[in-house]
Amino acid sequence: MTPQQAARLLVAARTGGPAVLWRDMLPADRAGAYAIQDATLATIGPIAGWKVGAKSPHTEPHCAPLPASGIHASGVTLKGPVWRWRCVEVELAFRLGRDLDPKGRLLAPAELADAFDAVLPVIELVESRLLDGQTADPLAHLADLQCHSALVLGSPSGLTPAHVDLRTLEATLSFCRAPATHTLGGNPAQDVWRLLSWLAVHCAGRGQPLRAGQIVTTGSCTGLLAAPVDSTVRGEIAGAGAVELRFES
Repeated sequence: MTPQQAARLLVAARTGGPAVLWRDMLPADRAGAYAIQDATLATIGPIAGWKVGAKSPHTEPHCAPLPASGIHASGVTLKGPVWRWRCVEVELAFRLGRDLDPKGRLLAPAELADAFDAVLPVIELVESRLLDGQTADPLAHLADLQCHSALVLGSPSGLTPAHVDLRTLEATLSFCRAPATHTLGGNPAQDVWRLLSWLAVHCAGRGQPLRAGQIVTTGSCTGLLAAPVDSTVRGEIAGAGAVELRFES
């Protein structure tokens, strides 16, 4: 199956079509998964930002583009059966103040921090377009925009990019005002500058360099939790503020 064929199936699943048999569209490697991402965004684009993360401080990061159609402001109400999983994560995101072209080199933290003009709390919504998505191969998830569904943005905070340290970041996720989890240094990547440096080189090499105004979210600080039906979800990051959404059936 070509990347374009796989993308057509994934796009159809986003709009009420059948879930995709992930074994039928499984790419051979990460390059194949990213090709499916690009083909998907060619249909549903434009790109409003990127998600990037890593399973540990030492593993290779992975990423996915964020469609502009899935970006929402804090306070949004999300309705209907499209939100099957209602899985959410609290994350810290950065907003680009200018275009960023690393010219093929890994940038130092100070250079990276200078390219971003705001830090904000976000909630990422995780869904799958795959049949049996919870047991699918990781490459299939990566092709499916790393299970990205939507991103809800809090307000830009007073926290400056240069002072962000994932190892000391304190995050809380609550459902209907009841805390569901509270973490300190819960992002497994630990080093945000390694993530952002890798992402800048990756995106430029992919022909999609980071652009002013785009949002880059940097991985879960709370782990992935499923919100109850008809619930209010609130994420808080100490020093960065809060962000909310509501699910309605």
